[in-house]
Amino acid sequence: MIENHKFTPERLEVPAGQKIKLKIDNRDASAEEFESKELKVEKVIPGKKSGFVFVGPLKAGEYKFVGEFNEKTAQGVIVAK
Repeated sequence: MIENHKFTPERLEVPAGQKIKLKIDNRDASAEEFESKELKVEKVIPGKKSGFVFVGPLKAGEYKFVGEFNEKTAQGVIVAK
């Protein structure tokens, strides 16, 4: 979820070796872009809308992501175990 230009939760734990479908609900009025260079994904989520991002399968490790339009506050990490 994106709310007040922050991701909640900021830390997601997922199983390693599996493809993951993330649903992102943007509760802010403005659009936000989910971006991760490590995951090679970019997705704009319009304000008050939801979107999906597919990642993986991931090797065990940590993968940072940001909201490109609000990088100082919208930050998070996916942890594959």
